[in-house]
Amino acid sequence: MSKRLLTRLKRALGYACAGTLCMAAAAQAQSPAQPTHAVVLDRVVAVVNNQAILASDVDDEARLAVLDPGRVGREVLTPQDALEQLISRALIQQQIREEDAQATRPSQEEIDARLAEIRKEVPACVHLNCASEEGWKAFLAARGLTPGRVQTYLRRRLQVLRFIEERFRQGIRITPEEIESYYRETLLPQYEPGETIPPLSTVAPRIQEILLQRQVNVLFSDWLENLRRQGDVEVLDPALAPAESQGGAGKGGA
Repeated sequence: MSKRLLTRLKRALGYACAGTLCMAAAAQAQSPAQPTHAVVLDRVVAVVNNQAILASDVDDEARLAVLDPGRVGREVLTPQDALEQLISRALIQQQIREEDAQATRPSQEEIDARLAEIRKEVPACVHLNCASEEGWKAFLAARGLTPGRVQTYLRRRLQVLRFIEERFRQGIRITPEEIESYYRETLLPQYEPGETIPPLSTVAPRIQEILLQRQVNVLFSDWLENLRRQGDVEVLDPALAPAESQGGAGKGGA
């Protein structure tokens, strides 16, 4: 183990470590000349402002992606993409803790409601009849997940989504002219001749939501990119580094 990597591991282990990982690292630090027979069950693959991200976190993120309705129909989440999501989430959660973690903490009722939606609507769940307890247990077992891990994932996800909404929606105003322009230039061309076209008054609320989310996404992306530039983000596993930085210094890009 290189001296530089050992230093990073020792610092990161102060924040998150799996028991065997701690023992193996400590053994190498205290007796580098003596072989150790400890089995390393986990390892740190990235550090975000001294917060460790473990290989098991990346594996969990990739498997939990099936619960994200936004990924329906998209390709399987790669380990590299899973790590990028974890880095972004770590940066956001660090900001949440600095500002007011309690203000954005979802209630158990909100978590349960979101879980109920997932069990009824996500295609991978529907195929196994996750609305039933037997189907849900089969779904979790097939993906190596536990109810507790799913609850933690949803809690963090809802907290991040609420933080984004509260921070970036304020002050955004969508004008009637923008709604009408989207209706005329984007929505109407999607209908074939002879099809029933919904009136503007009916779809205006949904168009407003789409345009709001677009602006929120732009503001959020710029803010997150700035957080990453100012922070200390290091990917320790070259295989998980973004394509543009593989073979380089190992710094994760946005």
